[in-house]
Amino acid sequence: MRNFKTLAAAVVAATAIAAGVVVTAGQTTAEAAVVWAEEFNGAARQGVDTARWNFDTGGGGFGNQELQYYNSGTSNVYQDGQGNLVIEARRESGGRSCWYGTCQWTSGRIQTAGKFTQQYGHIEARAQVPKGTGLWPAFWMLGGGNWPTDGEIDILENVGRDPNTIYGTLHGPGYSGGNAVGGTRNLGQPVGDAFHVFAVDWSPNLIIWTVDGSEYFRATPASLRGNRWVYDHPFFIILNLAVGGNFPGSPSGSTPSVNRFLIDYVRVSTSGTTPPTGGTNALRGTGSGRCIDIPGANAADGARLQIWDCNGSGAQQWTVGSDGTIRALGKCMDAASAGTANGTAVQLWTCNGTNAQRFTVSAAGDIVNVGANKCVDVVGRGTANGSQLQLWDCGGGSNQKWTRV
Repeated sequence: MRNFKTLAAAVVAATAIAAGVVVTAGQTTAEAAVVWAEEFNGAARQGVDTARWNFDTGGGGFGNQELQYYNSGTSNVYQDGQGNLVIEARRESGGRSCWYGTCQWTSGRIQTAGKFTQQYGHIEARAQVPKGTGLWPAFWMLGGGNWPTDGEIDILENVGRDPNTIYGTLHGPGYSGGNAVGGTRNLGQPVGDAFHVFAVDWSPNLIIWTVDGSEYFRATPASLRGNRWVYDHPFFIILNLAVGGNFPGSPSGSTPSVNRFLIDYVRVSTSGTTPPTGGTNALRGTGSGRCIDIPGANAADGARLQIWDCNGSGAQQWTVGSDGTIRALGKCMDAASAGTANGTAVQLWTCNGTNAQRFTVSAAGDIVNVGANKCVDVVGRGTANGSQLQLWDCGGGSNQKWTRV
């Protein structure tokens, strides 16, 4: 959400608020623990829990020349008694003053600053957006009140002039507003036709966007065109429905007078989604069942990594460090010659602190080289002993998936 200026200037450290562990379908508590959730199962017209949510209010345009006046209370933000939160935008003035004169619209915007923040994990909402020119529903996160320096993660945006498309975006220092870094997915039909699950999987140096479980964009520091990665601290959650503004344009005569953004739930999970650093494990390939191996336990610089039958030897014991390194036999996993192209060899090399040796193990099981923004991949999708490793565009195949065992 190209956001901006009326938020609190500071955000408290990450708080785990859990009213018991919630487990999603098909998962166990060992796989995924939801540490914060809103299910919105209240009675019809009941408001949000103000111990968990704040209201942003006013008609100052929020840095985007938006047209709505954001109200507090239940006038525009309420539960529908059917398991959904409703954020309702209405064509009405009520005598309120906006930046352009008498307000023509009211709506709602809620956020969790000072009440809940999260660093890393799986953050998702199941929601149905409204349809209409000039409407701008969003589910997003901010890293503080100093925009864009503190960072912004837009998990979902949709604009009425482009009803089939969802946007996932990063805003930060040097890449904000129209210069932001992001991706889109065209669903082939209006996003507002149905509920969808919008999510990010956020790991150190990697964020992956999905819709209904299907990835459509990922970002690492290499995606930021030399600008600073600022997604290494807690962020808070925001839900809102804007009307008009620089991004969606103004509503038209055909825009409905009443528009509802429906949110079934918001859930934040950590265990099972953000692999821990530290500890020493084998890294076993999903497709081959074999482990990343240093041939002959040869710790010489330039030893080309391969897969081999898992055997528990030191040549297969890797430590995932908090500094982004993956180490074995006292040396680091490395992109040969600091290469960033498809086919770059993955090798062992003396640890040197360069991007060629910075990797992220994602929640989805990818090992992503930060410098190249590419995945550790088995050449030719090989599954036999001795198949070598390379960097390649992340495609989600089993030849790029790894499990710590």
